[in-house]
Amino acid sequence: MSRWITEEDSGYGAIEKWDTQALLEVMHQEDKKAVEAVGAALPQIAAFVDALVERLQAGGRLMYVGAGTSGRLGVLDSAECLPTFGTQQVIGLIAGGDAALRAPVEAAEDDEEAACQQLRQQGLSQKDAVFGISASGRTPYVLSAMRYARSVGALTGAFTANPDTPLERLVEYPIVVLTGPEVLTGSTRLKAGTATKLVLNMISTAAFARMGRVQGGRMIDLQLVSQKLRSRALRYLQEATSLSQEEAEALLRETGSLRIALQKAKDQRSVAAHSDSE
Repeated sequence: MSRWITEEDSGYGAIEKWDTQALLEVMHQEDKKAVEAVGAALPQIAAFVDALVERLQAGGRLMYVGAGTSGRLGVLDSAECLPTFGTQQVIGLIAGGDAALRAPVEAAEDDEEAACQQLRQQGLSQKDAVFGISASGRTPYVLSAMRYARSVGALTGAFTANPDTPLERLVEYPIVVLTGPEVLTGSTRLKAGTATKLVLNMISTAAFARMGRVQGGRMIDLQLVSQKLRSRALRYLQEATSLSQEEAEALLRETGSLRIALQKAKDQRSVAAHSDSE
């Protein structure tokens, strides 16, 4: 029988009567448990990433699905993949749609048909992967999404913070991170939410590193859409080449891409070396 440990009493009692420092200290100690729990699940995370990379390399997409905090974290990670890795292969879907990003749409987590409809609208196919996010492991919206994903042959994985849940039993690659009861009983935006963010960071970063969108530990496909990102690209380009700041700036302006600029600088060095050898 499933045990909903995320709903259990943490045993801390009336935390609302504690002084601020004491409350923060216990929250900090509990947050450390979330990190340790993720560490215990690394083999499960790696197994999903390896399977996911095969789909992405074949042109498939990764779709996160979740409700409430889980859905928001999925949308957050998907939104960051374009500026970080220059890819639109990651899509975040949340129960209640975009309105649920800023305001609670709690009843949406029970809308099973909406999950299927959102995936149909995305044209989900067997080339894709769907990753369900549900701390409880029993959110109807997420369960419905995973059943639909399996029906079309998509790769399925999921995050849950409870053992032996319907979600774990439904997907091919479950990631079970046992963060335990929350300081604020049942508030899975705390430890379980922290663990969710860590796992999603690992999935997207490891997958796109494997996909060649990282070189030398650098984001070579980052989007040059802000001064900060342009400065970062300039620094990376100079670190990887012998170009002066002025030369690197000119090359980035010309190409509009760090990846292309790096390749062009490499080609120029190769041509120069060949000319010198003649």
